[in-house]
Amino acid sequence: MFEKILIANRGEIALRIHRACREMGIRTVAIHSTADADAMHVRLADEAICIGPPAPAKSYLNAHAILSAATISNAEAIHPGYGFLSENADFAQMVEEHGFVFIGPSPDHIRLMGDKIVARTTAKEAGLPVVPGSPGAVESLAEAGTIAAAIGYPVLVKASAGGGGRGMRVADTADDLQTAFEQARKEAENSFGNPEVYIEKYLRTPRHIEVQILADAHGNVVHLGERDCSLQRRHQKFLEEAPSPALNDVQRAEIGRIAADAARKIGYRSLGTMEFLYENGEFYFIEMNTRLQVEHPVTEMISGLDLVREMIRVAAGAPLGFAQEDIRFTGHSIECRINAENPVTFLPCPGRVGDYHAPGGLGVRVDSALYAGYTVPPYYDSMIAKLIVYGTNRNECLMRLRRALEEFVIDGLETTIPLHQRLLAEPDFINGEYDNRWLERFVGGQ
Repeated sequence: MFEKILIANRGEIALRIHRACREMGIRTVAIHSTADADAMHVRLADEAICIGPPAPAKSYLNAHAILSAATISNAEAIHPGYGFLSENADFAQMVEEHGFVFIGPSPDHIRLMGDKIVARTTAKEAGLPVVPGSPGAVESLAEAGTIAAAIGYPVLVKASAGGGGRGMRVADTADDLQTAFEQARKEAENSFGNPEVYIEKYLRTPRHIEVQILADAHGNVVHLGERDCSLQRRHQKFLEEAPSPALNDVQRAEIGRIAADAARKIGYRSLGTMEFLYENGEFYFIEMNTRLQVEHPVTEMISGLDLVREMIRVAAGAPLGFAQEDIRFTGHSIECRINAENPVTFLPCPGRVGDYHAPGGLGVRVDSALYAGYTVPPYYDSMIAKLIVYGTNRNECLMRLRRALEEFVIDGLETTIPLHQRLLAEPDFINGEYDNRWLERFVGGQ
């Protein structure tokens, strides 16, 4: 097992990784920008190294600075967390070439699944169902028109190198296609340096269902159940739950088996998440995330497994300590992403935290790096906390979540806690009857 791990991230996920390492007896190295000198993970790590100014490009995205920090601290491995360089195949390769272990999948698998067109083709060959669409990149408007007419409108024009909702445009009719095609290509070029796009059928009322898989280097692969991530705004997840209220036991067992089989066929290693759209009883693969997910705690709550610990063990070469039949899912879990944003306008609201009180009690977990007096910087993602609640069933989980949200105090800046409280009063959400566009409709009516 590793003796020292460098955590190449910040905020709550850096703290989450530090805690797992501490419980495994592993020393940690925190990296930070000048804006994060007082961050909680910096205070708690065994060592801390400043790698640059606030701008991510000069700090958390600076591969050379991170590798230098790993070298001078004598770290053996680097955990990238999520975001930043976590799905950057070139960075993973640099880590390995410099003699460190990258705690994640191989650079080849990151590269393979990072290109949406290649991932789609690979998934189809591995036996996963995919959304009807173009077989590869679409080079011209004329080609786009031919494909769209064949699969039927509406269609979605998507960036091949996309993510986070960028480089995506919907064309409801043939008249909309030119604008959607040109805008998606332009945004893809600006955001990812790659204008390549492809086309797939646009599903109007799907659910977003993802399956967590875990694979070691010895050919063992398991799935850890599904998560429902359908509550999204502008393709950004807002609330996640496990298991999905939309699936029955037969469906969840089947999609779990399919996802695990696909990971086994491509020789995948580490944690990974297969993402699907689900509509009218059918699943359609859309992408694979080759990293730890923000919403991993809900899977931990219903499975009893520490996913960060398992990820580290696999990276160290250890085999999985359990088989699929050993995994038991119990109860229900919901995660609320708490952002430093105005709950109506969604404008970021960085600032200094005054009074801070995290809710507690049975079945309540808060993953956050906040503390009273901490200043939330304006340079990074606005998510400042995750409230995760567990109950023996979904109704108990909802009641506990209402209570926990009432207890949560983050003074000094605006947060999305009031919006989560509004959601919990909505019959559609209470009944589990929502889709990917439900939240957009809901907040649009404010």
